[in-house]
Amino acid sequence: MTANRKGGRRAALLLAVVTPLVAEFTLGNPPLRMAWILLLWTPIYGAGTVLVRELVRRAGTGWAGVLLLGAAYGVVEEGLALQALSSPTMYGAAGWAPRILGLNSAYAELQIPYHAVFSAVIPILLTDLVFPSLRERPYLGRLGLWLAGTVFVLGALLLRVTVVTSIDPGYRAPAAVLAGCAAVVALLTAAGLRLRFPTGVSPTEPTEPTGLAGPAKPTGPAGPAGPVVAGGFGVVVVFGYLALLFPFGGATRPFFTHGGWVAAPMTAAAVLAVGAGWLLRRWTAGGLWTDGHSLALAAGALVAHTAFGLVSNADTVADRISLAAVGVVMAALLALLGRRVRSSRRFTAR
Repeated sequence: MTANRKGGRRAALLLAVVTPLVAEFTLGNPPLRMAWILLLWTPIYGAGTVLVRELVRRAGTGWAGVLLLGAAYGVVEEGLALQALSSPTMYGAAGWAPRILGLNSAYAELQIPYHAVFSAVIPILLTDLVFPSLRERPYLGRLGLWLAGTVFVLGALLLRVTVVTSIDPGYRAPAAVLAGCAAVVALLTAAGLRLRFPTGVSPTEPTEPTGLAGPAKPTGPAGPAGPVVAGGFGVVVVFGYLALLFPFGGATRPFFTHGGWVAAPMTAAAVLAVGAGWLLRRWTAGGLWTDGHSLALAAGALVAHTAFGLVSNADTVADRISLAAVGVVMAALLALLGRRVRSSRRFTAR
């Protein structure tokens, strides 16, 4: 029990460190020359993702719960801490698309799903693969859970008094917007801790532990041909989604939105996300999905978003070179993790 407790703390610490690297650093935000800024983001990112995993693991709602609580995390960071969802000036997001109910619509469509995937799902998946014996259990006890929650709140306040005061001084979101964001957070959290979606998974099947969703058994022929297909799928979906909503090279409007056609890329991005979710649901429910598929999918998503960062975030040649180097190191680490997964015989159905 002592060994498990220590292992849980190590896993939680790794998850806390990995999350801001996945969500921000490997996107080129900040560039390598300003990597110290990660110290300001680690409390909210790290503690937030640990909190998401601990709550979902206790509730038993699987990856659907991680997605919903990850989206709730995104609303907390972007709507309540940074208040970028409603700011008319921060990041120039108000110019991406028409503002709806006081919110920057395209920015919200980009950031909330982004946080669900890159601030929650992928860091948790990678950490579970590093600590496979702990993937079915919470990492921390009650005290650790409360500590994570406290650090998360303090991290949100830290962003508010540091990042916001430097890049968007004086802005305060309207009370109605703050109340609406708080209500959305409450609804997403409640859904993430209560809803159990059909997964094609049998909780009593006597197989090896296979992640938050539990062990799986084949239910049909659905599934990708191999991990390479899953990786390519991750590349296409992530790069396509970002390209439809994110501004290139400091542009004030996203790609393909000039001339009043902003609804087209926003609709296309929504269709892409829903279609990708449906296809992934079909693949994983087929019982042929393995740890290899999951790692390849995450690797493809990470490679795509680093490649996109080279196009959209890197401002100088030096920034592009350093981000490319970060991408190479990231790919090497993912390859090492893939080798470890294969050698530990955990290329199992999930």
